[in-house]
Amino acid sequence: MRKIILLALCLLTACATSPTGRRQLMLISPDAAIVQSKQAYLSTVSDLDKENKLLDDPKMSNRVANITGRLVTEAIALYPQSANWEWSVAIIDDPETVNAWCMAGGRMAVYTGLFVKLKLTDSEFAQIMGHEISHALANHTAERMSRAMATSIGIVALGVASDRPAATMAGGALAAKLALELPNSRTAESEADRIGMELAVRAGYDPDAAVSLWQKMGSLGGSKPPQFLSTHPAPGNRETALAEMIPAMRKLNPTGKLAPVTPIVIIRDAPN
Repeated sequence: MRKIILLALCLLTACATSPTGRRQLMLISPDAAIVQSKQAYLSTVSDLDKENKLLDDPKMSNRVANITGRLVTEAIALYPQSANWEWSVAIIDDPETVNAWCMAGGRMAVYTGLFVKLKLTDSEFAQIMGHEISHALANHTAERMSRAMATSIGIVALGVASDRPAATMAGGALAAKLALELPNSRTAESEADRIGMELAVRAGYDPDAAVSLWQKMGSLGGSKPPQFLSTHPAPGNRETALAEMIPAMRKLNPTGKLAPVTPIVIIRDAPN
């Protein structure tokens, strides 16, 4: 009962601090989020492999690996703890889905619909992946997992109260998958916008692409909004806020020199 009370108190108070100094609700540590995200990622990759949706296209793979690898170089420079992450990208063959994400620990996914629907430049793609990587660097994955776990508090409380790690881990693995579907808070989005633009600029990509990217996002019509927009809500002043950051960001790399490429793994099939 005492452990359940402590867990309830944690729901009412922030338990961690983001890189920008914001207090965050954390029912799960960043390290635990990495472990449980790996389980969820491997499960997701296995399902995609069975559906033959893991793209194995050398040209696309090289483009994704080079751009993302430069962003990872800068991520490691600014956040040294991420040097030990298992950086990887699964390219999902789904031309109708406009989406990308990065789990805790550097495990990423890119949907081909991003390129088909948006006709992305390299700098625009760098803005997307810089933004996604920033969610992981700022522990937004653990934060969203905590929100998911809070909605399933019975599962978590059962594991804590009975000292059954398996129950808690099962709840965490489920939360890792649910976290991909939960919308980010506007504050988390603003944090990822700023950190992501800095990563992209330091990696050698044009910061103006942050604005053109969201203009393209906004132009996508149809009755079903892009999945990316459901988990990345765009406040009305987002383009203005991004544009205001550009002059200062450009000073970080005025010549646009490309960063070295950190090798990352392109997931072409499910691990045995």
